[in-house]
Amino acid sequence: MSVVGARPQFVKLGPIVRAASEHDGVEHVIVHTGQHYDPLLSDVFFRDLGIPAPDAHLGVGSGTHGRQTGAMLQQMDGVLEEYQPDWVLAYGDTNSTAAAAMAAVKMHIKLAHLESGLRSFNRRMPEEHNRIITDHLSDLLLVPTQVGMDNLAKEGLADRAQLIGDVMTDVCWATRDAVADDEPQLPEGIDPDQPFALATIHRADNTDDPVRLRAILDALKAAPVPVVLLAHPRLVALGKKHGVELSNGSLFASEPLAYPQMVRAVMAADGVVTDSGGLQKEAFLLGTPTTTIRTETEWTETLEDGWNILDPDLTQLSDVIIRPVPTSDLGQPYGDGHAADRAIEALVNFS
Repeated sequence: MSVVGARPQFVKLGPIVRAASEHDGVEHVIVHTGQHYDPLLSDVFFRDLGIPAPDAHLGVGSGTHGRQTGAMLQQMDGVLEEYQPDWVLAYGDTNSTAAAAMAAVKMHIKLAHLESGLRSFNRRMPEEHNRIITDHLSDLLLVPTQVGMDNLAKEGLADRAQLIGDVMTDVCWATRDAVADDEPQLPEGIDPDQPFALATIHRADNTDDPVRLRAILDALKAAPVPVVLLAHPRLVALGKKHGVELSNGSLFASEPLAYPQMVRAVMAADGVVTDSGGLQKEAFLLGTPTTTIRTETEWTETLEDGWNILDPDLTQLSDVIIRPVPTSDLGQPYGDGHAADRAIEALVNFS
C-alpha cells in the first residue's frame, strides 16, 4: 500500500506503480490522503504520470500540522483494516508520510520509507520531524544517496537501510526525454528564447511572515531577467492576506504546471530559484543552476561546483539568479534511473 498526499509524492509514485505492475504477484493499493487537494496539484499529476485513480481517498484537506496529521490517522485504521496490506510504503517527508508510518506500526504492519535518510538538521522544519519519525519507525529504509546511508548509520539504523537510488531520477529523466521537443508553457510576456528564471516559494518560514515574504518577492521583482513564479494556491492566498502582489516588475506569477510541463520549463530556464527540496534536485538532474532560499539543503550533492547556491538572506540573488552553467560532470549521485525496480525487489525479498 502506497500512501501519498502531495505533489512530490505523486511524482515518486509513478515509477513505483510501473515497477509493481511488472512484478508477478505484487498487488499495489494506492491511498491518497488529500493533503494536496487542488486539482492542479493532485488530479492532473495522476493523469499526466499515468497513475491509476487511488483505491482510497481520505480527503483531509488543509489545516494545522496537528489537525491534518490527526485527520489522516483517524481514517487510516479503517483503510488498513479493509485492505490488510503486507507493507505500507511511505514517501518523502510530509504529514501524510508521518501519518502513514504511525498508523502502520500501531497495527503491526511492516513499514518501508522511500527517500529515507535525508536530513536538513533544522528542527524548525516540519519535514524534518516527519522524516525522522518515519525513519525510526520503519522496518525497511529505501535510501536515495550515500549521504542518506551515512546519516542513518550515525543514528544506528544502518541494518535496516538499502541504497537504491532516487525514484525522482527515474521519472525526471524519462519525462525529460518525452518532452524534449515540446514548447515550454510560459506566461504571456516571457520569451523562451531569452534568458529567464523559474521560481517556486512555499515553505512556511518564507511565506507566513509578511515581512519575509515581501522581501523575497521584492528581490524577485528586481531580478535582472524575467522570473516565472509557479504559485501554489497557498502562496496565492497568503499574498492576498498580506497584501503582496505576486506579479510586478520582473516577476510573472503563473499557476503550477503539470509535471511534464514543469520539467520542460526547467529545461528551458537559465536559472531556478526555490525553497523546494524536490525542485532543487530536479533542476540538478536537468542541468539548470539553482539558487535556494534556505539556510540548508537535504540534497547536499547539488552544492558541488555551484550547481546549487544557498542564499537565505537574498544577498546574492541578483548576481547569481542567472549564472554560467558549471562545466563539471554531474555524475550520478541520485542513481541510474532504476530505483523503483530496486524498491519493489527490496519489498518482495525482505526477510
